[in-house]
Amino acid sequence: MPDTTRDWMHDQLDDHRSVAAAAEHLLPAVRAVGDALIAAYQGSGVLYTFGNGGSAADAQHFTGEIIGHYKRDRRPLPAVTLSTDSTTMTCIANDYDYAEIFSRQVQALSRPGDVVAAFTTSGKSPNIVNALRVARENGATTVLFGGGDGGPAAEYADHLLVVPSSTTPRIQEMHTFMLHVISEMLDAWADGDEEYA
Repeated sequence: MPDTTRDWMHDQLDDHRSVAAAAEHLLPAVRAVGDALIAAYQGSGVLYTFGNGGSAADAQHFTGEIIGHYKRDRRPLPAVTLSTDSTTMTCIANDYDYAEIFSRQVQALSRPGDVVAAFTTSGKSPNIVNALRVARENGATTVLFGGGDGGPAAEYADHLLVVPSSTTPRIQEMHTFMLHVISEMLDAWADGDEEYA
């Protein structure tokens, strides 16, 4: 079979490898987020996730791994993705402002002991920034899956998982890696396996 790959494809793969290597320093922060979620689940905490566009898909992916499972057959853990409730989102956008679609939900739902995780490549979207601010005001633990310098959203994050890149695909690829590592930790914890502790 002839090789039909193009130079730009190899460039994309090289760029992915480069960003992955540069993000290795985030592993202790990834572990800290996993530990924060375990602490939340040892109480009666809930994980709330959200994002825009592809980041909304990443937020849903994370929630799916937590409620379903990653690799092990274990009990479901409580998690909610705020962008999946189209009725509530459009109601808030229509009656208030699009910038409040997540913050009003976070204000209504989050409590101390919960974890609120935002997925964003820029950290600049007002609906992301507002929601993290409100989550912190409510006493929830806040997590930013971001990129670049984290943008204004970084100010309201207790845990920063900020990928050292300004390229959306590379940032989202690393977000997927990080949510999978955290999912592996939660699977192991819920299954009583100390290997990943």
